[in-house]
Amino acid sequence: MLERFTAAFPLWAILLSGLAFFNPATFTPFSSAIIPLLTLVMFGMGMTLTIDDFKHVFKQPRIIGLGVALQYLIMPPAAWLISRLFNLPVELMVGMVLVGSSAGGTASNVICYLAKGNVALSITLTLTSTLLAVFAMPALTWLYAGQSVPVPALAMLFSILKIVLIPVLLGVIVNSLFRQRLAKVVALFPFISSLAIIMIIAIIVALNNNTIATMGMVIMWAVILHNLTGLFAGYMIARKLGHDAVISRTLAIEVGMQNSGLSVALATKYFTASAALPGALFSVWHNISGSVLAAWWARQK
Repeated sequence: MLERFTAAFPLWAILLSGLAFFNPATFTPFSSAIIPLLTLVMFGMGMTLTIDDFKHVFKQPRIIGLGVALQYLIMPPAAWLISRLFNLPVELMVGMVLVGSSAGGTASNVICYLAKGNVALSITLTLTSTLLAVFAMPALTWLYAGQSVPVPALAMLFSILKIVLIPVLLGVIVNSLFRQRLAKVVALFPFISSLAIIMIIAIIVALNNNTIATMGMVIMWAVILHNLTGLFAGYMIARKLGHDAVISRTLAIEVGMQNSGLSVALATKYFTASAALPGALFSVWHNISGSVLAAWWARQK
């Protein structure tokens, strides 16, 4: 039952987003819950990891380095260029850059498994980019958006420490110490994380009711192009560098699927509710595109 709910994440996100759009008053009072919900998601991510997972970072330094480089060299400038292409307002451009500067998405590991990619590599890449996001995300946001709007990079760094790094490490410690005792609880975290992200999306949709009504399709097309750019570039560059299809699929998924929930949390804390909209839409779309791509790749030899 819970696995079916988690698998149908995009559908539930769309349904709850529709409810939030037509009845925003139902969700707007929960705007202060965005950061606590994301912190819960990050703790859940930590609960799926052990200390041994950190050791994989040092076992494949070249491929890990390539994956992280693609993550942070493709998505941030792509977000900025697409924002210019679609002539997005400054607050939406900031939201796009925040998405582009985020670490790999927590759902990428599941999509990688469905696509017959290298799941161990996917987990290691997500973990590495998440740890690096503490420094990379504030720096890249300042680099690409700092000329248009003040970016509190240092304050963002400390927020990411509190929202991402500390909860993940706590989750890893708890899972490493009490793994057998908490096995049933750990199994619930994918469901809990999905529920939390769906709620975050609904809150952001409710807060941006008017913006969606006027610019919804423009933002959606920008988000779709951004995601597809990451998927395509991640795959093609890996192939051009001589990696096999399995590694290339894994890198494509890691590059194209972002931790957009983090961008939403930082946008609402340091910028505006409108800046959080690209992240909310990305959360829905990248799960749809990732699932479709995984189903197609799974049929390939």
